[in-house]
Amino acid sequence: MTEFMGYERPDGQVGIRNHLLVLAPIDCSYEPAKKIAEQVEGAVAVTQTYGCGNDSMLVHNLAGTALNPNVAGVLIVGLGCETLTGEILMDLIEPSGKPVYNITIQKEGGTLKTHEQGVRILQKMKQELAELQREPFPINKLTLAVECGGSDATSGLAANPAVGVAADKLIEEGGSVMFGETQEMSGTQQVLARRAVNKDVADAIYEIIETQEARLKAMGVDSRWMSKGNIDGGLTTIEEKSLGAVRKGGTKPIQGVLFNDWERFDKPTKSGLYLMDGPGWDVPSVTHMVASGAQVVCFTSGRGSTTGHAIAPVIKITGNPETYEMMTDNMDINAGTILDGSESLNSVGQRIYDMIVQTANGRQTKAEALGYKDYIVFKRSREAEHMLGHC
Repeated sequence: MTEFMGYERPDGQVGIRNHLLVLAPIDCSYEPAKKIAEQVEGAVAVTQTYGCGNDSMLVHNLAGTALNPNVAGVLIVGLGCETLTGEILMDLIEPSGKPVYNITIQKEGGTLKTHEQGVRILQKMKQELAELQREPFPINKLTLAVECGGSDATSGLAANPAVGVAADKLIEEGGSVMFGETQEMSGTQQVLARRAVNKDVADAIYEIIETQEARLKAMGVDSRWMSKGNIDGGLTTIEEKSLGAVRKGGTKPIQGVLFNDWERFDKPTKSGLYLMDGPGWDVPSVTHMVASGAQVVCFTSGRGSTTGHAIAPVIKITGNPETYEMMTDNMDINAGTILDGSESLNSVGQRIYDMIVQTANGRQTKAEALGYKDYIVFKRSREAEHMLGHC
């Protein structure tokens, strides 16, 4: 079995990065949190932008980010008058056994004192965690998220199928894979349901796709809508785009649907392929899959994308040789060699798999090297969901 060198956490999970997370529960405390993180190498600050209410969907995703094994320690920086408090997040993070601290600006006496205290806490954590060494672990400890954005006609022909080959290889070695963007599964219900391990999973696949189509209809958005970039890139129908998009999930049976709402926030429970019922926008989709436990991301883009992530390395793959040449600073792998006949699908899939392993061992992706730390939490509208009868 393939091995990688990772960091074991107290709860038995294995990280491939050793980030210190500065978590602002609300955007009111994000600027001070960001200033604190900037003072300590390896620290990164994140927040959400939906206000200070105690919304469980936000809590699930913020806590999930902190619980990701790529995070070695957590500092929560709150304002002090919010309803979504640091204590709520502490209660969810502490059982993992990783170090977690909570400070509030109003209690500390302003931002300067908070800044000083926060930097001291991070420095202390960094010194303690410096003793952690990478150790060998079987590849079945790895969870991969696969994503596509800025798709063109080459995505479904080259990049996504090649990522699917890599996903199959990881699953064959006992790892887990997930992909989301429910609205980009439109028209593929029957295809995906046939791969479900049982009727319950098949029913859940139909449910999430049909529910998302109803949401789009209620918003006045045609479910057949595609972005300008997709159309300019040669895609002609939403079915064409969707059938190409789902190919990045490979060919293995679908073990389950991971729901992400107010009542539940699912994570893979065993090896295999999972669908995440998540938003149709690149950065929130990646954010939610990482919060669900993915340590590494493969992101395909025919038109080109620069997206990274705050705590997970993002490997960029394009099936368009022109995009790779134009955006070589951002794209990690050129899968366009499939289209020009110089390389087979399986060969490119093996290259992607090898880079997943190399990245797990510490190799930086181009987005990481550029310092891109994208992070957006998505929350649905309770009011809209009630009116649609979805909750």
